[in-house]
Amino acid sequence: MSEQRVIARAMPASFGPARGAREDKRSALFRETPFEACERVVLGTAWALRLKRVLRLLPLARLWLLSLFTPRRALPDAGALRGNSELAGIAHDLSVPTLLAAYRRGLFPHAHFGPAKWLSPPKRGVLLLDEFHITTRLRSMMRQDRYTVTFDRDFEGVIKACAGRRQGRLHLTWITPRMMRAYAALYDAGHVHTFEVWNRCGELAGGGYGVAVGRVFVIESQFFHESNASKIGFTVLAWHLARWGFVMCDNKWLNATTAQMGFREIPRAEYLRWLATLADAPAHGGRWQAEAGLAAVADWRPGDDN
Repeated sequence: MSEQRVIARAMPASFGPARGAREDKRSALFRETPFEACERVVLGTAWALRLKRVLRLLPLARLWLLSLFTPRRALPDAGALRGNSELAGIAHDLSVPTLLAAYRRGLFPHAHFGPAKWLSPPKRGVLLLDEFHITTRLRSMMRQDRYTVTFDRDFEGVIKACAGRRQGRLHLTWITPRMMRAYAALYDAGHVHTFEVWNRCGELAGGGYGVAVGRVFVIESQFFHESNASKIGFTVLAWHLARWGFVMCDNKWLNATTAQMGFREIPRAEYLRWLATLADAPAHGGRWQAEAGLAAVADWRPGDDN
C-alpha cells in the first residue's frame, strides 16, 4: 500500500466553532427568504404535476388525510411496498432516534414543500466498495496536488452549498431549513458525516454529506464549485469507507455519473436484505479524519487484496 499522509493546508483553524457560535451560524444559514420559499412551492408544484409523477398525488393525498385523523407515529414497513411505489408514509417526526430507525428500515425523508414523506425507491443505486471505479483522468487530477480533502470540518457550509443554486438548473431543493436542522442534529449525534474539498486558496470547492448506518453509508447530497471537485472528494471518502470496514454506499437513485463510478441498481427487497445484515454492525464512530492524501488514494485499486 502507498505511503499514507495527511495534508494540512489553508482551512478552518479549529475543528469546529463553540456551541453558541455554531448555533448562531446555523440560525443565519438555515433560513430562506420569502421569495425563496415561494419559488420552492411553485417549482415543487410544477415538479409534482409532471405526467410521470401526477399519478402519485392521489396516494399522497390519501396518506396525508389519514394522518390528519389517525396520525401514525410508527414507521412504515418499506418491505410492504409493492411494484414501483416509493411513497411509504408521512414523516411526522424527524428526531434523531426516528431518523436512525428509518434509515435502518430502508426509509429516508423527502419533501420540496408540505409534509415530509418517507420514501423507499423500488430500485436503489448502490455501490459495493470493492467495485468502485476510478477513471484514469480522475487519478491524474488527484496527483496534481490542487486540493485537500477533509471530513467533518464544515457541516454548515456543506449542507448550505448542497441546497444552493446549480448553474443551468431551476432552483428546486428538498434540503429545506427544516431538513437542515434535522440533519444538523444527526451530525451533532455523530451519525452524519461530511467531506470537504478545499482548493489552494482555502476555499470550499466541493463536498457532500451522508448518514452512516452500520457499514452502509447513505449519500444525501453533493455539490461542486469547481469541476470534478465532488468526484475527488467522494473518491477519498470511498477509500476511507473501505478501510474502515464499510461495505456499501447508497445513492438512492442511479444516474449517469454514479454509474460510471461503479454504482448499480438493485431491487428494494435485495437492498433491505443488505441492510438487515449491515445496519447493526459496529460503525466507525466519532468525528472522522482523513488518513491519506490524494496521491495515496489515486493509487488505490478497489477489490485488490493488497
